[in-house]
Amino acid sequence: MSEIAHACTALVEVDAKTAFAFLADPKALGGWALGCWDAKGDRNGLFHGRSLFSGEKTWGRIDADPARLLVDYLVGSRPDSLLPRISARVVPGPVAGRPEDVCLITLTAWRAAGMDDARWRQLVAAHEAEILLIKGQLERSQA
Repeated sequence: MSEIAHACTALVEVDAKTAFAFLADPKALGGWALGCWDAKGDRNGLFHGRSLFSGEKTWGRIDADPARLLVDYLVGSRPDSLLPRISARVVPGPVAGRPEDVCLITLTAWRAAGMDDARWRQLVAAHEAEILLIKGQLERSQA
C-alpha cells in the first residue's frame, strides 16, 4: 500500500454520464461517503455530514468538471479549511475497450502530511467500501 496516495476502481454497469451525475451530487454523496454520511448542502455548494467513524461533523464542496468526467471533493473539519483531498474519475466504457453502457470509476485519496498510520488505514478501508457502495447504488438505480 502506498503511504501517500490510494486509488481503487470499479467497473460499473451504467453509462459514464449517469455515473458522473451521481458522483457530483452532494445528496447522493451523503449515502455512500462514510466520512460525510447524510450530507446536506446549502445554496453556495457547501455541504456537511458526519463521519460514521468518529461522529464528527465534516465539511465539503464538490468541484465537478463534466467535460473531463472528473470530480474533486474539497473536504475539511471546518468550512473555511477545505482542501482537495479526494477525486473521482469516470472513464467511459469505450475508452477502456468496453461497451457504451458501462464505465470505470476510480476514487483517489491523498494522504495529508500529518495523518497518522491508523487514520490512513481507516481512509483506505473506507474507500475500498465506498467504491462498492457507489457501484451497488448506481447499478441498483438502473434495475
